[in-house]
Amino acid sequence: MIKETLFATPIYVFDNLLDQSQNQQVEQAILKWSQEDPGVQKTNVNGWHSKDNMYEKQEFTLLTQKLFEAQFSIYQEEGLNGEPVLGNMWANINPKYGYNKSHNHANSLWSGVYYVKAPEQSGTLYLEDPRTASTMVVPKYNKQKHSYQWSTVTYEPMVGRCIMFPSSLRHGVNMNQSEDNRISVSFNFIQERKNK
Repeated sequence: MIKETLFATPIYVFDNLLDQSQNQQVEQAILKWSQEDPGVQKTNVNGWHSKDNMYEKQEFTLLTQKLFEAQFSIYQEEGLNGEPVLGNMWANINPKYGYNKSHNHANSLWSGVYYVKAPEQSGTLYLEDPRTASTMVVPKYNKQKHSYQWSTVTYEPMVGRCIMFPSSLRHGVNMNQSEDNRISVSFNFIQERKNK
């Protein structure tokens, strides 16, 4: 018997992108920004979503650099041509009962989230199976499913953690059930192609 597992979706996780002090500075800067700007309405429900020019603000320069470093490592691992370009970047504040509806990010290559503040039960990130035809029939299993058989994967938010995934992958954030804010940063990278 020959078995091949095809059409895999790579998910990259980077921990401790910023140290505790650096992360607290980012948190304070986001809170200040949210008090000065009403933000925008996108996939967020009951939460605040900043404008998407976060990478232009000096107080977020270090985080932006760290995101680029992570993305460069993905380019090396995936053998991607050219260089990553940060298309946009924004902050999210989800208070109690805040969540983000399922969506994907058009016109981008890699998307992701960085967790600035993540109380327990503040809402998991969920990633959906991109193979839409797989939902036509839902099989039953008599043993634990392999990861390639999952229809949804969830990640608990952790302060300092960054998760990057293909922009075409549908994803969302479950409702914050804690009494505190969940604060995160989202972003999209595009590919600058070089003729070779």
